[in-house]
Parts: sequence; C-alpha cells; structure tokens
Amino acid sequence: MSDALKHECGIGHIRLLKPLEFYKKKYGSAFYGINKMYLLMEKQHNRGQDGAGFASIKLNVEPGNRFISRIRSKEKQPIQDVFSKINLRINSEIGSNKNILEDIQKLKTKVPYLAEVMLGHVRYGTFGNNSVENVHPFLRQNNWKHRNLILAGNFNMTNSRELFNSLIELGQHPKEYTDTVVIMEKIGHFLDDAVRKLYKEFKKDGLSKQECTIKISEKLDVFKILKKASNSWDGGYVIGGLLGHGDSFVFRDPNGIRPAFYYKDEEIVVVASERPAIQTAFNLKLNQIKELNPGNAIVIKCSGKVKIKSVIKKDEKKSCSFERIYFSRGNDSDIYQERKNLGKYIMPKVLEEINYDTLYTVFSYIPNTAETSFFGMIESVEEFLNAKKTEEIINKKNLSEDKIRKILSQRPRIEKIAVKDVKLRTFITEDNSRDDLVEHVYDITYGVVKKEDTLVIIDDSIVRGTTLKKSILKMLDRLNPKKIIIVSSAPQIRYPDCYGIDMANLESLIAFNAALALLKEKNKSSLIKDIYLKCKEELKLEDAEMQNQVKKIYNQFSYDEISKKITEILSSDIIESEVKIIFQPIENLHKACPNSKGDWYFTGDYPTDGGNRVVNTAFVNYYEGNKKRAY
Repeated sequence: MSDALKHECGIGHIRLLKPLEFYKKKYGSAFYGINKMYLLMEKQHNRGQDGAGFASIKLNVEPGNRFISRIRSKEKQPIQDVFSKINLRINSEIGSNKNILEDIQKLKTKVPYLAEVMLGHVRYGTFGNNSVENVHPFLRQNNWKHRNLILAGNFNMTNSRELFNSLIELGQHPKEYTDTVVIMEKIGHFLDDAVRKLYKEFKKDGLSKQECTIKISEKLDVFKILKKASNSWDGGYVIGGLLGHGDSFVFRDPNGIRPAFYYKDEEIVVVASERPAIQTAFNLKLNQIKELNPGNAIVIKCSGKVKIKSVIKKDEKKSCSFERIYFSRGNDSDIYQERKNLGKYIMPKVLEEINYDTLYTVFSYIPNTAETSFFGMIESVEEFLNAKKTEEIINKKNLSEDKIRKILSQRPRIEKIAVKDVKLRTFITEDNSRDDLVEHVYDITYGVVKKEDTLVIIDDSIVRGTTLKKSILKMLDRLNPKKIIIVSSAPQIRYPDCYGIDMANLESLIAFNAALALLKEKNKSSLIKDIYLKCKEELKLEDAEMQNQVKKIYNQFSYDEISKKITEILSSDIIESEVKIIFQPIENLHKACPNSKGDWYFTGDYPTDGGNRVVNTAFVNYYEGNKKRAY
C-alpha cells in the first residue's frame, strides 16, 4: 500500500497454567512467559508502531505485595522500549543477589512483571492524541482485587456516543470520551455489580469478609459479565482483559470482523490477533492453532480452568478482507496463498491490456507488501507463456533446434523497479518544497526499461492515491516507458471503515473523488444535494432501519468508468507515458479470499447496523465541510 494507512491494533494474551518453578525447570527460566510475550508482540509489530503496552497479574500474592504491573510506551521503537525497561527493572531488583533466581517464590514477590497472567498490545494512533495515556492496556483500579480490570483491544465501536451516554445514565462520570474508556467502564460496571451480588449472597450464608473474597474469585461468571456489558455494542472487536484476582478473557465480535486465534495445552493458553505470531513464537504446527469463533469468549479462571463458549449469538461472518490483502503478516499459510491468488486472478485483465505482448512488458511491484500478489501474477504470466510455447511447438512442423530453443527461452521480464528510500523523511511542511521531497520517497532502477516497453506495477491497494500521484507515477515516468499500468490487487475503496482501519472520511478516498468528478462531467451534480438531504433524513431513523444512501452515487457509473476517472486524476501530471490503472473486480476478491467476506469498504455492505449510520454521517460531514470523524 503506497499510501500511509494506519489500521488495526494487535493483542497478545498469555496464561501460564503451571507454577513458575515448572518453567524454570523445563525451559531454564522463570521469565519464560515474559520472553514469549516479547516474541508474540514483535511478531505482530506490523499491527502497530506508534505504541505498545504490557500488563501482568501475579497469582496468590500475599496482601501488602504488589500484584499488578503495567508499562506502556510511545517511543520510536515502543516494543523494544517496553521490554528494555522491563529488563532494566528486573535486573535492578535482582542486583548482585543472583541466588534469588533459584528461589522462585521470593523472585516472584520481589520482581515486577514476573507473573502467570499477561496481556500485551501494539497499536497505531488512529483516534485522539497519540500520547502514552492513549496506549493500551488501560487500567481500572480498585482496592478489591476482583474489581481491578485491565483492558486492551483491537476495536472500534460505531455507537460510542450512545454507549458513553448510557454510562452517564448509570450515574458514572467517564474521564474521557474514547472507545476504550467507554468499553472498560461498561465491563467495569457489570463487574462491580456481579461482585456486589456475590458478596451479599455469601454474607447471607454466614461467610466472613475474607472468605467472601475467596468465594467470589471462584464463582465470578466472566461470561455473564461480558454478555451484559456487550448487549448494545456495535462494531468490530477483539478485547482482552485481566481481572485483579487472576481471571482473564479474550472476546470476539459476533461477525468475526476482527481476527483472533488461540492455542492451549496443559502448560499454557495463548491468544493473539494473528495465527503465525503464535505459530512462530511457540514453534507449533498450523493445525494446533484454532480460530476463536465469532461471538465467543475464551475465559481462563484464576484456578486455571479454561472454557470457551458463545457470549453473543454468532451473526453472518464478515471477517475483514483487508486483513488478507494487506494488514496481517503474509507468512500465514492461508493468507500467503490468498495474496498469490489476488495477483493471479487479475492477470487476464492485464494480459488483455498489454495485448498479450509479454516480450515488451516489464513486471514489478510497489511496495514490498505487494510482493506475494506479484508472485501470483507472474505465475499466471508463466502459465500463459507455457501454453503459448506448447501451441507454437505443436502447430509448427520441422522446427530447427535453434528455433525451439528460442521459443522455450520466452520468460516474463521481471525487474526490481522501485525501492522505498527509508532514509528520506519529508521534514519540510511548506507545500511546494514538501511535494518535491515526497516525489523522491521512492528510488528507481534505471536502464532496464526501454521506450518501447510497457511497465506493469502491482500494488496491494489504492486508498487516497496521494503517494501514487505525487511520487510513484512521476518516478516511473522518468524511465520513459511506452505505457505504465498500475494494478491494484484490491478493488476500488469507496466507503469509510468504522471497525478498525483509519478511513473515516469519504473525501479522502480517490474513488469517491472520481465519482464526484464524473457527476460534474455528466451534469448530475444536483444528485449530491439530493443524497445529502436523504442522508439527513436517514440519520433520524433507528440504525436498523437505515440504508446506505452513498451507494446511489456509485450506481450512476460502471466500474470501468470510475477506474478510468481515477487514472485521469492520478496521472494528470504525467507527460511522457500513457497511464492505466486496473482494479481487482470484487468477484475475484471473494474467489481469492472465500472465508473473509467483509468487503464494506468496497461494496458499502456494512456488517452491523451502525455502519450505515457511519457512511451517511460521513457524507453529511463531506457536504457540510466538517472534518470530524463519522463515528
């Protein structure tokens, strides 16, 4: 993705099911869990580079000793910073007393972060200030162990305002208006309520206050708390939480929009946003890792008992397809094949565009995340050439050895055309100077493209098109090819996302701007005000009754018409070369990613009721010139 796009966060949860002495004996270190959490977070580095956090709960700690530890960072390398500080703190506590490393219980009491229950988080700062106070995990403190709540998640709610107001109606005074605070206080409210009810019940049975505390730990029903708290949530989410006495959970939305995977055995339970992170960190086979089903939660009691069950009834599964195209690490076995297929399935359109002339076509990719789709594209070219070579040899009689060699030597022309200059930073804010620097963010390979060549470059997706217009196309044009074809392995991105990706405004999307330009060209601009008025009317309805009014703009034009207009807009500064942009058809996306049907940013078919309110609000904001977020 050539445009900078911030997106989903990543979570990691580890629960050690054995005493720390077990891991010391078997793996040589009582810090086994911390080490694995570091790996789990680093393997999800792609999900967040603006902030990272770690929290832990110690089990069975005597009163007077600290049992909760938390550390967060928004430094340039936040994961490294978090674990460097943890390591520094551990070493300072141990000091010269190396013998303490053999006394695990004393070590556990004295050393922070060393615990059985851990929660990690990596994030991009997509909403609000990117201060350390906005970095997960969040902590809700209380002197009763059961009422302490640590929360981290990968989520956005479409109805945060409604949820915020419901807390006010309960008499609460939330300290700020963010999704995370609202969700934490919602869960916290029902946690407090459950603890109070259990306390009263046990007091009636004649138990002492101290005995009540022990019984509450045993009987607290986390599933019931999550069910009550999430009753009115609308969004995509995977939320991990720790309770002060040692219960922990990870909970996934009923549409399965956000990803979650887990592994458990007699030693450990681990949950993460990505499957290969678990597979690599724990050296597991693919079939050992399971997907947490939509609407389900995995709960690990302080006793170590593990249970997975439905909290909210599973809805139609709409897992985010952008995870497959771009966000998730490409070393997942399924995602790797899906990305190859995205390149393979779009190739017939590319071959048609180059008039099947591979001799004078150079194939490449930008950026590195498009490399796997590029492999699929090249496989398709090779299949085409193999069929062509076979036909030539069979149909032509009495071919000489040299002629056969020449036919067999036909191969796709593959070159590394563009390289991102990671050292270059656009530090000047004055527009003209900055644009000149942006143009040089990518460097190019000279001498491999001739003036009679067509240059085919595959990108994983085109969102705003800014980098494409200001940098990539200008750089490619310097190679003086006859034609530049930019291939997007994703379909046209037409609608805002409200479940994790930072695409909140319609006017930032190049497909939307292309549709507006076409309306103006065809004297249909009056439709814009009509849709604005319809959106205003829709927003008076209940969420479940709303329709996506913005679809009516796109319905005026064919897919190819919008692609052509996008090409015109993004290539307006190109002088030498002809430019063509080809987008993946939505049918190919579904064929390549059959188990990830979430496509609302392409089709406008939102998986939750709140999605239509978001898109209608985004259009009203656009029309009124309001830059605020639509959710």
